[in-house]
Amino acid sequence: MLSSSPTVPLPTSHHEANILLEEAGDVVFRLNLMGQILFASQRSSNLLGNGRELEGLPFLALISDLDHAALKSAFSESIQARGANRAEVRLKTPEQEIWFELRVSSYATPNKAFELLVVGRDMTAQHATEERLRHMATHDGLTELPNRLLLTDRLRMTIAQARRSGQGFAVATIGLDSFKKVNDGLGHPVGDAVLKMAAARLRKTLRDSDTLARVGGDEFVAVLPGTYNDAQIKLVTGRLLATLQSPFEVEQHTIYVSASLGVSIYPEHAEDEVRLVALADAAMSRAKGTGKARCVVYSQRQSGPPEHDISLEAAMFQAVREGEFLLYYQPIVNSGTREIEGFETLMRWKHPTLGMVPPGRFIPIAETNGLINLLGAWALKSACVQLKHFQEVAKRPLYISVNISPRQFRNDKFLDVLDDALAFSGLPGEQLVLEITEGTLMIDPVHAEMILSKMAERKARIAIDDFGTGYSSLSYLKRFPISVLKIDRTFIRDLPGSDKDGAICNAVLDLAKHLSLSVVAEGVETEDQLQYVEKGGCQYVQGFLTGRPMAAHTALAALKERTYAALMPEHQANEEPRQVLQ
Repeated sequence: MLSSSPTVPLPTSHHEANILLEEAGDVVFRLNLMGQILFASQRSSNLLGNGRELEGLPFLALISDLDHAALKSAFSESIQARGANRAEVRLKTPEQEIWFELRVSSYATPNKAFELLVVGRDMTAQHATEERLRHMATHDGLTELPNRLLLTDRLRMTIAQARRSGQGFAVATIGLDSFKKVNDGLGHPVGDAVLKMAAARLRKTLRDSDTLARVGGDEFVAVLPGTYNDAQIKLVTGRLLATLQSPFEVEQHTIYVSASLGVSIYPEHAEDEVRLVALADAAMSRAKGTGKARCVVYSQRQSGPPEHDISLEAAMFQAVREGEFLLYYQPIVNSGTREIEGFETLMRWKHPTLGMVPPGRFIPIAETNGLINLLGAWALKSACVQLKHFQEVAKRPLYISVNISPRQFRNDKFLDVLDDALAFSGLPGEQLVLEITEGTLMIDPVHAEMILSKMAERKARIAIDDFGTGYSSLSYLKRFPISVLKIDRTFIRDLPGSDKDGAICNAVLDLAKHLSLSVVAEGVETEDQLQYVEKGGCQYVQGFLTGRPMAAHTALAALKERTYAALMPEHQANEEPRQVLQ
């Protein structure tokens, strides 16, 4: 409702009044009750009439058509209330429209007739400032694309329209591949230029009805109304991939940047905006992990973060505060002496109502929400401290093996975390083994080579986990400072009965021998398997035969026995974990 104020009195003489009105505001008008202009100040005529006379014209002729209703309402209320009302409208000049705040007052003339007084203040600069602030709040500062806030609003609108029409739509998450190399190698100004050019190409490829938003450093999200079947998705995503394949020319640099795409579909995969984006992001991660420069449509068969219950993610943050995470230790045994020579550290989560949550459920979530960096740093430091205690009990050197996730490995602070763990525990670097998968190393080999060399400078040993299941080329074995290969359990499970698995194991052992690498066979569950790999030259074994993952106090008891006989299942019954996150 427009505000009202007392009736405005005027001098008794129209001539006197008109003189005073010339100084009353940016624009001033007197109107009859039909809205016809009886008087316009000189400023009004100069601004809105370009010098022409405005008297006799209908006032609405000066107002933007979009604002007629607001002005008529102000007129009507002012006349009925015999008071003043305000309205913000756009007045039309010969060149443009200017925002004005108008104060409309009704008054009685000396001859008992009623007229309207309109006094306006130029609000154009203020409106421009407000519009800039609104734009800044909803758009990315670099690319001028919608940001996550506006994307959410557009997604909600698209969902509402899809529900009315009964027609689905697609959400595509677009991530530039290995973009970090551009920033690191050529600098952020060049990287920013590439991002702006990539955004322009993507926007040009899409339709006007589509929404393209920038939601992260090198990630974009496209909302594609009416795109929901395989043929449509293939057509659109093919164009998006193709538009980024051409080189980017920036400051005499020719830069090639491909992209990986993930797609989710409404309503087949999800019916809310948060989950649609999460599923598309999971599909994009799968595309990056399976070759890059390709598109993957989300499938229920995919494993990954979006499959978890949202409440479980919230519980993880609570679990950190409550100290529900703990470490288990699985013995690594010398295949010849049967003595425990080290432990692999494994993270566990003891939920107060769910019990022990499997790592396969919470680790992917932690990878997605960034919590893995906090948990990983805690695990590394705690494992190093625990090994010192193990050695005090065993009275002999041991080593501890800790898994490093892909996100941890790419974190700029990882080396600082490593230094802190070694310094805090006083553990020599030689007694720490860092387990990394083949795929992690090959995401960005240049970055991996640099980080691994820094790790080697600290004397920490590098182990390739699940060897043989990831990257197919073996060239990285001579390129990177690797000390240990861990044969994946899939090659051990059917031994000694499988000739193929036997051939693979023997080939790995022979390769490791010639490269002077240690080998750990994972998943050893029977004496026959242990004897088979020992005969082939495998120095170390790990698995249920030689010890299940156990709490620290059970591992201490096993160290006193020295051999894996004390680690059989009957010795581990009713075990309660005692180590918690500090």
